[in-house]
Amino acid sequence: MDRRMVYKAMNKRPLSVLIIDDSAFSRQTIKGILKKDPDVGVVDVAFDGKDGLNKILRKKPDIVTLDLEMPEMDGFTLLRWIMNKMPMPVIVISAHAGNSAVFKALQLGAADFVVKPTKKAHEELKMIENDLLRKFSALKSLRMDNLMRNISLLDEKEVVEEVIPTGKKRTEVVVIGASTGGPTAIQSILARLPSDLPVTILISQHMPEGFTRYFAERMNSISLLDVREARNGESLRGGEVLICPGGHHLLLRKFGDRVYVKIKKASTHDRYVPSIDMMMRSASQIYGDRVMGIILTGMGRDGILGMKEIKDRRGLTIVESDKSAVVYGMANEAISSGVVEKVLPLKEIPLEIIKNAANS
Repeated sequence: MDRRMVYKAMNKRPLSVLIIDDSAFSRQTIKGILKKDPDVGVVDVAFDGKDGLNKILRKKPDIVTLDLEMPEMDGFTLLRWIMNKMPMPVIVISAHAGNSAVFKALQLGAADFVVKPTKKAHEELKMIENDLLRKFSALKSLRMDNLMRNISLLDEKEVVEEVIPTGKKRTEVVVIGASTGGPTAIQSILARLPSDLPVTILISQHMPEGFTRYFAERMNSISLLDVREARNGESLRGGEVLICPGGHHLLLRKFGDRVYVKIKKASTHDRYVPSIDMMMRSASQIYGDRVMGIILTGMGRDGILGMKEIKDRRGLTIVESDKSAVVYGMANEAISSGVVEKVLPLKEIPLEIIKNAANS
């Protein structure tokens, strides 16, 4: 059956979920959280990868949550099998904040990840509960076909070299926002940009604290540009990519001719962290029509206010199209709000960045 038809059907019947984890505490905690989602019907559990594989074959769940470190068969082995034999949305449960293994799992096809509960502290469990339920909401509209296609793009080594200027004022700053499916989409863009790109690229990817350093290191290893986690107080320079630290917001400030980064700790009341809106509005207020705003895959409305401000100041606003977006939520909301100038599939976005950066 076409996976697109499967996920349309998911919206008309309760979801079946399989929790695969060798920790009894984690299994019960995750099960209890998911039972609070009215769209979740059957929740089954497996105690390791081998048991999980048997239950996937027998019960064919809609969504799997997957621990990576397990006896008998680890999460990576099972994830490879799932993506090769029975592609379906998988949420990785990571035991250690900042574990670079998460990004390996995302490259193999995992749709998203959450931090594994480690203790019974009420505040920690509540934070995990909110995060997990939000991720599940996004998965209900996930396009598995697009996810698999975007992962295949990572194997292409094409870098765009020659471009024709658009005739508009040159873009100086590109601000990119993404959520579910974002790490793969961002990697696909950065891998296609040349080393002499004169713009600064700022990225806010919805991601918890402790993970963005490894994300930035991974992006730096595949990009010809200098990619790193943004540091408070550093100046903006062309040819660099700065990723907002998880658990914080990235803002820009200006003192004289110097534009620098301000990293602000997120509040527990903030709905989206890092905030795409805050980053985009801040950049637009300083750079005006020399800003390009891009919204990629993800659920929610983050970025709409930022894109509106960029458009009002005659900057360029772009969203990823439904031809490639893994979750067509934020982009679709931006289009519906009338703040988008161009809608492009993922593979065409690098060229658009280069064309606008090349103008004099």
